Amino acid sequence: MKLYDSFGPNPRMVRMFMAEKGIELPAEEVDLLGGENRQQAFAEKNPGAQMPAMELDDGTVLAETTTMCQYLEEKYPTPVIIGDTAESRAVSNMWVRRIELGITEHIYNGFRYAEGLELFKDRLYCIPEAADGLKAKAQDQLKWLDDLMEGKEFIGGDRLGLADLILYCCLDFAQGVGQPLNPELKNINAWFARMDARPSAKASLHATAEAVGMKG
Repeated sequence: MKLYDSFGPNPRMVRMFMAEKGIELPAEEVDLLGGENRQQAFAEKNPGAQMPAMELDDGTVLAETTTMCQYLEEKYPTPVIIGDTAESRAVSNMWVRRIELGITEHIYNGFRYAEGLELFKDRLYCIPEAADGLKAKAQDQLKWLDDLMEGKEFIGGDRLGLADLILYCCLDFAQGVGQPLNPELKNINAWFARMDARPSAKASLHATAEAVGMKG
């Protein structure tokens, strides 16, 4: 098994997940910023041409960050992050959907269609006129989440979950690309500080993050 790795908040999330579980895999670096992932050689392995991806011992290539993490959780069940019962896995998946559909995808597309437009305009269908609205939608959903976080250590309750890793890596990236965390969101800011202090947060940063000037 090996990881196709690169700079970026999504690859970082998988690295952070692995760091939390103590998983080490051989990795092959793909130049995301240079567009290597959009070239035919990689797209033949992963038709979505996004990063990261994981090649299994039988040659199967998995993409989509949550799918990869779910696979790793089954292979390396402790410590538990996604869940060890049908109920806990269902709650985890519920929060992942809420975070991805309501917040992180809007933040990422807001970046792709605005600050990141030069990088992405020839790689995917971009909608520059939608950028401001997407960013505003994400901020509105963060306010919704802030209220729900009152008295909670993590998004899903009292245990680190996949939704925490997804949102943390997104927000840490977003602050460097024009979407800072609203200081009025007291519960999310406190949660973010706790996440940022975890050893896996620093360990998961890509070696080029400082040079690039973005957290990925």
